[in-house]
Amino acid sequence: MSTDTLHFQKAHFTISAPDIRHLPPDEGMEVAFAGRSNAGKSSALNVLTRQKSLARTSKTPGRTQQINVFALDDHRRLIDLPGYGFAQVPLAMKLKWQEALSEYLEKRKCLRGLVVLMDVRHPMKDLDQELIHWAVASDLPVLVVLTKIDKLRSGQRKEALMQIQEAIPGFGGDVSVILFSSLNKSGLPELEQKLHYWFANPTVPVSEESSDS
Repeated sequence: MSTDTLHFQKAHFTISAPDIRHLPPDEGMEVAFAGRSNAGKSSALNVLTRQKSLARTSKTPGRTQQINVFALDDHRRLIDLPGYGFAQVPLAMKLKWQEALSEYLEKRKCLRGLVVLMDVRHPMKDLDQELIHWAVASDLPVLVVLTKIDKLRSGQRKEALMQIQEAIPGFGGDVSVILFSSLNKSGLPELEQKLHYWFANPTVPVSEESSDS
């Protein structure tokens, strides 16, 4: 499918689902965005789609409590997964979010790539690393997006990027990293390029390839 027909600004909200049973049919292609509740995930989605309020933003982390679906066209979607980790909410609600998140990642067949957003000042927390390990084990490509880089000086940004680049080989698989700022749109072209590639070059899990041979 040609990438020139993919326009992120055409993204529109379709549904909020508490679990995968309430999502659209498991067909076409999806790219999911995940991250800790204070990682700037909603702001990044709004910058990507050139829309100020497509994804809700709040000074209170944890606003994304369900699986939010944004359609790009009839076959391609962006998925905003529940934030994890930081949100000051009851434990029962946290567990419910985590269950919906893990179920989607494990069972959604049309998932083509996972964007993991991390505050550049606090990257690679335990849950972040668990998410990347899961994706690699499932032959799913991962893009680590280090957000809020405008809060660091240039030298600090480079140091943070280098540290993550050095850690990435330890995960194995297809994992890459970029620096990103929702304020000045730094890193936006790199994010768009990766999403274009994933949507244009859908991967086939190794297990499916072997079963066909």
